[in-house]
Amino acid sequence: MLSPHWYVVHELLALLRSRERRAAQSPWDARALQARNDAAYTLCVLMGERTRTAAVEAAERHLARSRAVVLPNVALAPDQAL
Repeated sequence: MLSPHWYVVHELLALLRSRERRAAQSPWDARALQARNDAAYTLCVLMGERTRTAAVEAAERHLARSRAVVLPNVALAPDQAL
């Protein structure tokens, strides 16, 4: 199964939270509400979830797993390049 790159998830989650703050500050602003809904929908599709809450939780779990993976810092000589 494919999973999204951690940076894309991180950026989309930050965008959603930013748009949620904006929508909360201006609940009468239809454009702010639509922007929040668009970001939530995109996160739902990306994470394969049906609700905003489930998508946010899945994104946070995905980011936690991504941070747990530590790759060794190995420098290859030019003749050993893959």
